[in-house]
Amino acid sequence: MEDSYLRYSMSVIISRALPDVRDGLKPSQRRILYAMRLLNLSPGAKHRKCAKICGDTSGDFHPHGEAVIYPTLVRMGQDWNMRYKLIDSQGNFGSIDGDPPAAMRYTEARLTHSAMALMEDLEKETVEHVSNYDETKQEPTVFPAKFPNLLANGSSGIAVGMATNMPPHNVEELISATILLVDNPATSIDELMSVMPAPDFPTGGVICGYRGVKEAYHTGRGKIILRGILHVEDQKSSDRQQLVIDEIPYNINKSLLIKRFADLVNEKVLPGISDIRDESDKEGMRIVLELKRGEIPDVTINQLFKFTDMQVTFGCIMLALDKGMPRVMNIKQL
Repeated sequence: MEDSYLRYSMSVIISRALPDVRDGLKPSQRRILYAMRLLNLSPGAKHRKCAKICGDTSGDFHPHGEAVIYPTLVRMGQDWNMRYKLIDSQGNFGSIDGDPPAAMRYTEARLTHSAMALMEDLEKETVEHVSNYDETKQEPTVFPAKFPNLLANGSSGIAVGMATNMPPHNVEELISATILLVDNPATSIDELMSVMPAPDFPTGGVICGYRGVKEAYHTGRGKIILRGILHVEDQKSSDRQQLVIDEIPYNINKSLLIKRFADLVNEKVLPGISDIRDESDKEGMRIVLELKRGEIPDVTINQLFKFTDMQVTFGCIMLALDKGMPRVMNIKQL
């Protein structure tokens, strides 16, 4: 039992749940992108059916069936999950409301410029290649990665006895910090933070307080408090006011958040709200909370932060595979 469980846990840690520190990808993500490269699905090419991509990935590199590959492919094409998408999606790839994507026979995909930058010069023997599961093809163990994808897109994964949860960052700040470190390897973490002050989430929001970010950057672990962004508007037709939510915290499902608002209004926890509407469209997010006459907006705003997911804690665990070993690293080491 002990021997079998140890083998299983090592397999999950090394070849499933944790990203490699060099290219920021898990094996399943790397295999999907490599299979798409072999299909010549560059940003200028025609989109191909996801069923074809998943079938090729499963048949050539990842023998676990295309049904488990498709959700990984979909996530790399969702702009509310990925700061910089690696998949250029066509068709229904789900939504921030938690709607599922269409079946893989209906959706299409190709690579983005970001994904191409990860794989540039792959054919020039820049990285080690190994045989695939049935020794019929060669696959790369890691990508050459022209930009620091691990910190640009972040990563999350649960292995056996350990987990990783890295926030995404703004790539311009990230590259400035990388250049600073390349030019002067003795650069301190505080100096890196002067050009890259904090994470940057694809769904926006605002980080409350700086202690959590400093802890995460210096030690590899820290708690970041994230808040959604809202503003107060005067209603045109009456003398009442309304709260308008423009951005919600990362990894929060919008429709569940609205349902939570409604439940708390019914439970008299949010007594100042008279009506809730989701006016989001392709221009952006807009959730309207109408206030009752005479209500003070700041009171309701504080209640939203206290009782709902308009304020969440993002627990940073900067864990990645370094030379095949899982290691918690600070921002400079990463």
